[in-house]
Amino acid sequence: MIRIPYLFLLIMGSWTTCLSSTGSNPETSPYPFNLGERLEYEIKWGFFPVGSAVMEVLAEDKAIENSPILVRFNVRTNSFADTFYKVRTSITSTVSSDFSRTLKYQKEQREGKTRREIEVVYNYDEGTVSYVKNGSKPKLTQISGYVHDPLSIAYLFRLHPLIPGGKTVLPTCDGKRFQEVVVQTKERKLISLPRGRIFAIETIPALSNLRGVFNRSPQGTLKVWYSDDERRVPLRVSSRVIVGSFTASLIKASPPIRGYH
Repeated sequence: MIRIPYLFLLIMGSWTTCLSSTGSNPETSPYPFNLGERLEYEIKWGFFPVGSAVMEVLAEDKAIENSPILVRFNVRTNSFADTFYKVRTSITSTVSSDFSRTLKYQKEQREGKTRREIEVVYNYDEGTVSYVKNGSKPKLTQISGYVHDPLSIAYLFRLHPLIPGGKTVLPTCDGKRFQEVVVQTKERKLISLPRGRIFAIETIPALSNLRGVFNRSPQGTLKVWYSDDERRVPLRVSSRVIVGSFTASLIKASPPIRGYH
């Protein structure tokens, strides 16, 4: 089975530069998301539920004004998928209080027999990114400006207006490679989710910028639907790759999503 966390992050984080570190009411916040936002997803492989994922935004230290922001992602397979490929992976991005750049990216990867501890530190004064896996010697990648990691750009993209026919370019670095992810914005559509139907904006990232399973799937497709409102919440993600079709659908959000039919 394909590595679910990797696929999910490619989908969610391959298309998102300010975030209020003190606001908590989405009705008055100037940004589409806020501290305390929590999004829960059901992941399916074809027709079969195989796992769940949670994405949330928190303050690194609530007692400190303008504290760095933590973006957390947790994914796990269910009992059915555990028999084939057990996954328990957690990822945390530490982002500057104005959400202009990633400061640190950490991954605790538990997938099948794979066990990895990854830490990426972004040093903008020196123009380098340090990548450490399982305590090994740091590997450095050069950068020329501010960047976001593969998780935080899922939120960075939400700060851009979703205009049909538009294009957004997002600079990202995972510690090993710098790339600019290009995202095309398509049409507004009524889609079906577990909680009902809702209008959403379709987006498609350029697969030429993505690595891994997409490189081996000539007919691969990748789509993300965002809520057609000021929050621009990722509602559904779908992919068709060489190993089959995956879908991640939003099943619960805090604060709740409005506009269901």
